[in-house]
Parts: sequence; C-alpha cells; structure tokens
Amino acid sequence: MNIGMKLNKLSIGSAILGLALASTAALAQVTPQVPATTPAAPAAPAAPKLPSSPVKIDLAQRLVAMQSGSLDGLSRNLVETPARQMLSAAEPLIVRVPAEKREAAAKQIQADARKYVDETYPIVRKRAGELSNTQLQTAIEEKFTEDELRQIVAFLESPANKKLQQTLPEVSNALAQKLVADTRPSVEPRIKALEASIAKQLGMTPNAAAPASGPAGSGLKPAAPKPAAPKPSGSASKP
Repeated sequence: MNIGMKLNKLSIGSAILGLALASTAALAQVTPQVPATTPAAPAAPAAPKLPSSPVKIDLAQRLVAMQSGSLDGLSRNLVETPARQMLSAAEPLIVRVPAEKREAAAKQIQADARKYVDETYPIVRKRAGELSNTQLQTAIEEKFTEDELRQIVAFLESPANKKLQQTLPEVSNALAQKLVADTRPSVEPRIKALEASIAKQLGMTPNAAAPASGPAGSGLKPAAPKPAAPKPSGSASKP
C-alpha cells in the first residue's frame, strides 16, 4: 500500500472522527441538563379534625334513625341467605330419604331453618343497630357538611318524600304487571322450550296442564316407563 492511499484513509478516518465529536458536542448542547434530585420536603401534618357541632350531630343521628328499615332488610338478608341456599341444596336430595319418612324429614328441615332465622336475626339486627350509631354516624358526619345534612333530612322528613315512598310500590307493581303482559307472547314459548329441553335431559316429559312456575310447579313428570317385553308363555314342548 503506497503512502498516498495511507494518507487518504487517514484523512477519511479523521473526518469521520471529527463528525462524531461534533455531533456529540451538539447533542450535549441541546440535551437539557437534569438537575440533581433534591429530597422531597416532609409532608405537612394533617390538620386535626374539628368536632362536629351539636346541630350536625343531631342531623346525623336523625339520618341514621331513618335507615332503620334498611338495616332490618340488610340483617334479615344476611341471616336468611345461607338458610335459603341450604334449603335449595336439600330439595333435590330429599328423594334419598325413604318414602315413608320423606314428608316428616322435609317438615323438620323447614322447622330447623325457621328456628335458625328466629334465633339468629335478633343477634345480627342488634349489632347492626350498634354499628349504625357509631360507624355509620361517624361516616355521615365526615362525608357531609352541616348544610348538606340539613337539606337531606329536610327532604326525607318532608310530606313529598313520604308520598313518594307510598307511591313507588304501587307504581312499580303496575309496571311489573304491564311488563309481564306485554312480554308473555315472547317469553312463554322460550320457557316451554327450556322446560322441554330440561325434561329431555332428565328423562321426563313436560306436563302441559301444569304451569311452568319453578321446580315445585315446573310441569315436569317422570316419563312413562317403557312396556316390558312379553315373557314366553311357557317352555317349548319337547317333540
């Protein structure tokens, strides 16, 4: 390799190196310098909560007292739900009980479920009342201002709200009846199709005379047993 070629390669390499250095310098000029992180200032201590005024406490207590009906429903639902689930699970298993004992067993199961509800509901309802007077009232005082509570209580205690609560069940019932009547032509064929499909899987036949209203009145009955094959009239006579 001659000297000219060496110089040419050296010039090209120098040019490439110069471009790289120039690009790096330019990038350093346009890239913002990240300042050194400084430790965050400690958070200011939370301001102490001011005690509620006597008026606000009274409003909160009145609002809690209005929730008595909701607490009744909540407590009863918590108690009755497991009983309903167990009764539903026991219903298809009752056939395992001998036929002569089946009715007595079903009545005893129902009696045990009623006893459980009667004994357990007062315990849960009492505790719900205690919590509403502490936890629920405290939350209401924290979430609402005195003016907001005054507006809420005023509406809930107003004749207009009482009329609304009396009217809603009647209106809702009328709506439900109208909805059933309007959708019956579309719903009933689908109910019958579902009933027939279930009956087929269970080896049963739908009872057209019975309404499809659930397991007890689903209109399903066991399929008629197939006739037994005729037995031979006697042994073949010997020749």
